[in-house]
Amino acid sequence: MKVEKLMGIIGSEFYAGVPDSQLRALCDCLIDRYGADPEHHIIAANEGNCAALAAGYHLATGKVPVVYMQNSGEGNIINPAASLLNDKVYAIPVIFIIGWRGEPGIRDEPQHIYQGEVTLKLLEDMGIAYFVVGQGTGEAELREKMGEFRALLGQGKDVAFVIRKGALSYDGKAEYASQYAMPREEIIRHIVACSGGDPVVSTTGKASRELFEIRARQGQPHKYDFLTVGSMGHSSSIALGIAINKPGRKVWCIDGDGAVLMHMGAMAVIGTNAPENLIHVVINNGAHETVGGMPTVASSIDLTAIAKACGYLNAVCVSDADGLDKELAAAKLRKGLSFIEVKCAIGARADLGRPTTTAVENKKSFMEYLQE
Repeated sequence: MKVEKLMGIIGSEFYAGVPDSQLRALCDCLIDRYGADPEHHIIAANEGNCAALAAGYHLATGKVPVVYMQNSGEGNIINPAASLLNDKVYAIPVIFIIGWRGEPGIRDEPQHIYQGEVTLKLLEDMGIAYFVVGQGTGEAELREKMGEFRALLGQGKDVAFVIRKGALSYDGKAEYASQYAMPREEIIRHIVACSGGDPVVSTTGKASRELFEIRARQGQPHKYDFLTVGSMGHSSSIALGIAINKPGRKVWCIDGDGAVLMHMGAMAVIGTNAPENLIHVVINNGAHETVGGMPTVASSIDLTAIAKACGYLNAVCVSDADGLDKELAAAKLRKGLSFIEVKCAIGARADLGRPTTTAVENKKSFMEYLQE
């Protein structure tokens, strides 16, 4: 189905969301139609943020908003859906559009398997009526379901369209670019060269995939790395937990701008605890690149100033290889919490692979390495 048809049938004038590759057609259409005009479209930090924005829109206009997300974001909306939107509380109607990653019977990555199994059940548990949209879903069927949904929305209830793989299409294709030149994979190579045998925690998405392939090409063991293949926004907290309990080891966190924004409160916790052995590297390309390239707000905020305000005594920003090498070496030698923001280009190799070890194998080898 053309995504424009779905949007027309829904009839909403406001969308808030966190990008998803399964919703690429919707994301590109929204960028082409609205860009980042906050009256019609806001790319939010996390899905709970989206739900609250949607609530504010409804309170101000009386109209029904749309929140779009990958199904991994259901966990982030449980609290606002149950304690803010629900018809037993404020009865704020919201239409959710959810990309169904890890749908049972459809091959997907390990972090999506269990989430895919419980996607519909979580909606049922939250009292959110849903309709699954697939490649064979027709316009008449969708209009009929939307008619039923309007009655529920009128009662202050929430509804959801769950989108199967390949269900939506869009003839256009938004193009995303960054003003910076350094590729993320090259940045990670520099980090690997400096970190040596130190433990590394990497964020979800292409960063972890690139780290895995760099180790493989250089003949290095994967035991040094914990690849956070899911749990977007939590790699820095994982690294903090390791650093506190392994004070004699330098611990590196390779993070992304979208991940940092998703749970920015983690930076305040890290800065307050201030482990002397943690190096937090944020690769900032100003985009949710792994799921298509839609922009984040990280291009227009000062992450190093935020880090300093959170308690990081050492916080710098670099945009070239020489500056990166200098700051990595200083952080390696320094006794003190370090934050390095690296400005990055958008893009990755077309032939970029995925880790060939399972998540459990990764955990086991990493834990064994930490005990050495």
